[in-house]
Amino acid sequence: MYQVPDQSGKLAIVTGSNSGTGFEAARKLAGAGATVVMAVRTPAKGEAARGRILAAHPGADVQVRRLDLADLASVQEFAETMVSDGRPVDLLLNNAGVMMLPERHETVDGFEMQLGTNFFGPFALTLRLLPALLKAKAPRVVTMASSNQAPIDFDNLQWATGYNPIRAYGRSKLADLLLSRQLARIATERGWNLLSVGAHPGSAATSIFENGTQLGGDQPRLLRLAARVTPMHSAEAGADPMLYAATASDVEQAGYYGPRFGLVGRPAKASVSKRGRDGQVAARLWTEAERLTGVTLPAA
Repeated sequence: MYQVPDQSGKLAIVTGSNSGTGFEAARKLAGAGATVVMAVRTPAKGEAARGRILAAHPGADVQVRRLDLADLASVQEFAETMVSDGRPVDLLLNNAGVMMLPERHETVDGFEMQLGTNFFGPFALTLRLLPALLKAKAPRVVTMASSNQAPIDFDNLQWATGYNPIRAYGRSKLADLLLSRQLARIATERGWNLLSVGAHPGSAATSIFENGTQLGGDQPRLLRLAARVTPMHSAEAGADPMLYAATASDVEQAGYYGPRFGLVGRPAKASVSKRGRDGQVAARLWTEAERLTGVTLPAA
């Protein structure tokens, strides 16, 4: 397992940190001395998770704050509170997400649920937190993508027709990778001392697959069978590429990190797909995200 170096004095925000890879990331960051903000949709679950972290690390500084990435008003409220606190944010781990919802649902803002939660929410959160991030000495933003990626179709971006749960998930995760790389380009162009990095967990044993059915519907039988035979590693191992991207000394701008063997293994550089390297699509998607969310970059 990856050993997180000393993070004393740093403030880290981890979204979706009451379970799975988010919980493991929050636990290990807290154990390494960081102040950790657990940004969760359900505070009661967050408090229970915080209790487990404090049981392992009694002296840790861990806070729970509500954040629903499927609600842009919640994103704004959370970010404004963090910025108004006045403390620099050293690490933002865009971890939270939903996976392969069997039926099409929409967020409160009218976005297709997977794209809205996995991409539009983190996009708006990252931009709204930039004032606090850019106050830090060496801030990093790590956005969790996936080895499952599907093309961006701007003519049917939100699956108004032909919804496919697997491809909708893959599209949202390609969008996350493009977000990480476009933010890296912008940071470089503007001379920001900010690293924007992508990561993916491989095949981690978390509840995200089963959680997809909570809004209704059943996963296709073939998909359920595939999940049973796919090699898996633990949620802790799945969090390690994200933690490596957030804390290792040799991480590169616009880098992408995942398990060494693709689905499982220790953190290593991951190959970026041809779609993930498409700068024109990344720039167009960024512009579309600004238009749809109403959240834009601060003036240069």
